[in-house]
Amino acid sequence: MKKYLVTGCAGFIGSTLTDRLLKQDESVTGVDVFRDYYDVGIKRHNISGALENPNFTLIEKDLSTDLSFLDNFVDPSDELVIYHLAAQAGVRKSWGSDFRIYTRDNIDATQNLLEWAHSRGNIKNFVYASSSSIYGVPAILPMTEDKTVPIPYSPYGVTKLAAENLVRLYTANMGLPTASLRFFTVYGPRQRPDMAFNRFIRAASEKRPIGIFGNGGQTRDFTFIDDIVHGLRLAENSTKGLAMNLGGGNRVTLLHTIKTLAKVIGQEIEIEFSESKLGDVPDTWASAELAFKEMGWKPSISLEEGLKQEVNWLFSQNSQ
Repeated sequence: MKKYLVTGCAGFIGSTLTDRLLKQDESVTGVDVFRDYYDVGIKRHNISGALENPNFTLIEKDLSTDLSFLDNFVDPSDELVIYHLAAQAGVRKSWGSDFRIYTRDNIDATQNLLEWAHSRGNIKNFVYASSSSIYGVPAILPMTEDKTVPIPYSPYGVTKLAAENLVRLYTANMGLPTASLRFFTVYGPRQRPDMAFNRFIRAASEKRPIGIFGNGGQTRDFTFIDDIVHGLRLAENSTKGLAMNLGGGNRVTLLHTIKTLAKVIGQEIEIEFSESKLGDVPDTWASAELAFKEMGWKPSISLEEGLKQEVNWLFSQNSQ
């Protein structure tokens, strides 16, 4: 029998994937340690629907420790698909003494889970959630998997690249089926409260100025959550250890996104500018040709449509 293990199952992307799997009548075991990087109550709310489903089991454990507890929840005879989404997020907090949190949760936990997966056997695929942050500030855009040399520009990016390399090594040396997906600026319902669109929408709804770092000319390749989850599902059958970009085809300046948000909300938005933060890159832009060639994946949600869905979701949360 095929089953799914989703790490970071209570987070933005993890909970959305978990709900998608359960909607498709799959059996899911979720692991989340509920770190307090942001309000854990948000994570509890994210996973509340899944907890009512008999096909879902939640394990509240730390992946950087002994993983023998997983053996009690996953039958050895089951063919297992692992979606490894658990990580310490955030470029700006990865500097200084907090870096050891990132090495623990992004590198140590990944290596630990890879070892467990290899020793267990019967793994259909190990799908790792990587990041566009591994690329840094390339001289040539768009960012392509075979031509853009990864040179991270933040400690966070360093840990995501290190973990991605570990995943690749377990395929090359031990034959573990894997795929790594490099996410580009994911947004949509359940987006973390520290992320830009969530902050912007809350500020605009309260008639407060939106604060942005830099001059607003920086570009991002925004990718809607449903497109990301669709890519994750397609990646289940990509087992050759490839690293692939998932970028939304919505590369625009930050100022343009605020204009689009103002149109969606139906009001003028005031902007307050401040200095750029350490590790912030000027541009991201994904070539998604490899993901299309390998999996048939391409983004389908426009920035305006995606923003409408996030605005509606966040307004509905505020009204509860």
